[in-house]
Amino acid sequence: MITIQRILFPTDFSRCANQAFVQAVQLAKRHSAELHVLRVYVPYEDHTSLLTVVPAAPEVRPGATVLTPPMLQVLEQQQAQTLRITQNVVRDISIGPVIIDYAREHEVELIVMGTHGRRGIGHLFLGSVAEEIVRFASCPVFTIRETMEPHRAGVFRKILVPVDFSKHSEQAVRYAKELAILYGAELQVLHIVEEQLHPALYATGRSSVFEFMPEIETTSVREIERMLMESGGPEVQAEIHIREGRAARDIVKFAESHASDLIVIATHGLTGIEHLLLGSVAEKIVRFSRVPVFTVKPFGTSLLKGPEVHHDASLGPHS
Repeated sequence: MITIQRILFPTDFSRCANQAFVQAVQLAKRHSAELHVLRVYVPYEDHTSLLTVVPAAPEVRPGATVLTPPMLQVLEQQQAQTLRITQNVVRDISIGPVIIDYAREHEVELIVMGTHGRRGIGHLFLGSVAEEIVRFASCPVFTIRETMEPHRAGVFRKILVPVDFSKHSEQAVRYAKELAILYGAELQVLHIVEEQLHPALYATGRSSVFEFMPEIETTSVREIERMLMESGGPEVQAEIHIREGRAARDIVKFAESHASDLIVIATHGLTGIEHLLLGSVAEKIVRFSRVPVFTVKPFGTSLLKGPEVHHDASLGPHS
């Protein structure tokens, strides 16, 4: 069972943030959770930065109100005027660490935030606050990409959970099952077989790893069935899909082509040289996916409650 008592919503007052605020309010209302609304004010920030002051933004000083007229309108539309809301403005030189520290100090159990999905040179120079939070936060992070048509709050019919058969993905499966029960959704369990064929093998006329090792698909299906059974939690309807390709790219493509409403994925929490060399599939999905992404970790704060839940703190953020 998923239990949430405190949700953190960082905002920059942008259209992107306003779309994510709808989801944050819906979750807080559903779980009777306290909603923390946080604005990190960085003096002299460049106009192209991720958190840009817009004309409609309220005064940015400690103690100032953070709720804007559009946000108050969301509360009214969601009939959430009685929601417990804590507002904070923090002045600092860097956004990401403030959000991460605030979440830890206030025992936040879930961070909900928008992501602009920057790509190319803009992403290279500016980085992404959302990806930084996903990498370093010790609690689950729910990111919502800005879209032309906002995602309907709390409407998830198909939940995609990519797995790689690690302990990390077992935790993601358990979360996905609980979220499926919560929203009345079905699961799409996806495993991407990442295998590069040597160029010399193309001379045989076969270009797929499934042609050389047909047992991979059967073995993968059997392992996913085991994972669904042994991960605990409720029984849910689940489709199993095995694909060959590149994990981040093809997970995003699958979500778009199979009408997925939410992606639930584990992040290994790699830092330092490991992250530099390997990157993070979860962070890439957060960057490129048009579908909301719910990232979880097998360490830190867990939303799962119950006797079957095993949260391994020994894995830590460097596992």
